[in-house]
Amino acid sequence: MPTTHPRAAHLLATPDDVETQFYEALREADIQKLMAVWSDDDDIVCVHPGGPRVVGARAIRAAFEAIFERGGIPVQPEQVHRTHSLEVAVHSVVETVAIRGAEGTQHAHVLATNVYLKTALGWRLVAHHASPGSAGEPQEPAEAPTTLH
Repeated sequence: MPTTHPRAAHLLATPDDVETQFYEALREADIQKLMAVWSDDDDIVCVHPGGPRVVGARAIRAAFEAIFERGGIPVQPEQVHRTHSLEVAVHSVVETVAIRGAEGTQHAHVLATNVYLKTALGWRLVAHHASPGSAGEPQEPAEAPTTLH
């Protein structure tokens, strides 16, 4: 009897499908769902805000398991800027994270870049890089400057 890859039953047809499942898994603290969006490539990489670069599926899984010990992350992707080709997609995202405290719920903003690769099993996440955003409400993107620096 042929064996089926555990992810084969759930093809992720678009980068947006992957992104939706990724953020759902973060909110639900669902490590299985979260790891299902990542590529099987040994060179996958994740950088959490203010954290080190984490490379490889085992290390990424361990990092998220440690985060999920405190429960899900109340995060919502917003202002997604998409760049797609036939086999690669890059999404620049403003993540809004709800932080509950003594003074009520505050919102923090994280700037993230998600890189997706089209594989035989559908689109998969190969890199997630998140950095602390600026205080206050996220700003709508301005026109791109004509010079790099």
